[in-house]
Amino acid sequence: MKGTHLGEFEEIVLLTVGILYEDAYGLAITDEIENRTGRSITISSVHKALNRLEAKGFLTSKMGGATEERGGRQKRLFSLTAYGKNALNEAKELRNSMYSAIPKVLWQQG
Repeated sequence: MKGTHLGEFEEIVLLTVGILYEDAYGLAITDEIENRTGRSITISSVHKALNRLEAKGFLTSKMGGATEERGGRQKRLFSLTAYGKNALNEAKELRNSMYSAIPKVLWQQG
């Protein structure tokens, strides 16, 4: 597998899959990202990221049950793999390490 480097959008998608846990499917992920970030995104960009993340081994997917509200169509449900959780932890540790390295005086400036 490739390294665990994540782009910003990929990281946001992975985090959102974790937030939604057992209800992480394309439209729900899109809505959650828009609600949390205030960004307007397309469902196709989310699907592309999900496919990319699954190909990298960060996610797995399975087909959920068909629902009447979806006209009998099934949802593709996504979940984090151990590799995906590790990638998120590494991204968090890197960010925290870099934030803590910023001199305190910088934060005190107007």
